[in-house]
Amino acid sequence: MAWAARVLPSRPVAPVLSGLLLEAGEELSLSAFDYDVSARAAVDADVAEAGRVLIPGRLLAEISRSLPGDDVEIVTEGPEAVLTCGSAEFGLVTMPVEDFPALPSMPPVLGAIGGGVFASAVGQVAPAASRDDTLPMLTGIRVDIEDESVAMAATDRYRIAARDFTWRPAAPGVAVSAMVPARVLVEIAKSLRGGEVRIGMGDGVAGFESVGRSTTVRLLDEQFIDYRARLTSDWSIRADVQVAPFVAAIKRVALVAERNTAIRLSFTQGQVLIQAGGGDVGRGAEVVGCELRGDDIQIAFQSQFLLDGLTGIETELARINLESPTRPALIQDVPGDAQPDFRYLVMSLRLG
Repeated sequence: MAWAARVLPSRPVAPVLSGLLLEAGEELSLSAFDYDVSARAAVDADVAEAGRVLIPGRLLAEISRSLPGDDVEIVTEGPEAVLTCGSAEFGLVTMPVEDFPALPSMPPVLGAIGGGVFASAVGQVAPAASRDDTLPMLTGIRVDIEDESVAMAATDRYRIAARDFTWRPAAPGVAVSAMVPARVLVEIAKSLRGGEVRIGMGDGVAGFESVGRSTTVRLLDEQFIDYRARLTSDWSIRADVQVAPFVAAIKRVALVAERNTAIRLSFTQGQVLIQAGGGDVGRGAEVVGCELRGDDIQIAFQSQFLLDGLTGIETELARINLESPTRPALIQDVPGDAQPDFRYLVMSLRLG
């Protein structure tokens, strides 16, 4: 119930879209739809009589969360759906089920990926997607599928995050590109990480299904920047740092940084000095070890943008590729000799 209700719109364009559709047949299915995103979950149930009923969704979800651990019985009586669980009973006024729009069908399945890998990849790139709806292209995650390879990327013009992974295509030679709304994809990834996720695309819709749950979402316009060209460059300076102590130090030093002020990083042989503040609040500094190849350099970043890239690293070490204080830096994992799966390009700030 809670999983299906998560896609209910806060401001539905029609009252009927605030409802959860319950359909009882061989099993019980629960569906929600707002014309852009649909969710359907199926659960085993002892069905005495087949039927359909539409119930106000947020109220039903709140009630279901508060129920004791007994069996739940739902019976329709005239304009009410009577829900009983133990000694608790609720009579909920139903909505006209015939007005509820038909859910889009699941598009053809293109392939499958483990839910953990899928959730990890989405979690790494989603922070770089914009929250500004005036530029829809920037609010999405670009998904490029080519046979066994999948690439995801997002950008808000100030950073680019990209992740590559392999999956199991349903047929050889699959080649598809799409823009999926980042906000929706994050919710899907979190909720389907328990099993294998089957992904389908077609007719402007993407579909995701796993362990009896399926979600569809309307795709954005396919227009996107050539992000790969921006992630390939010759870097004259390279610093390898241990991710955990580096992230912890940045968070501590950033406590004295005023909003939107820079975190300054001074890379020298064997260490990086992290500094912030110096205004009305105070200042902070901390040193962390690093392995530097190339000249010493001082560079500044917006602290949260820097942390978003570092927390996406899944290896013990992060590699920070640098060229000059005024150029972006590329953060990537250090998996040995293999091509890095995750890359994060972040703009530097002008040093004061």
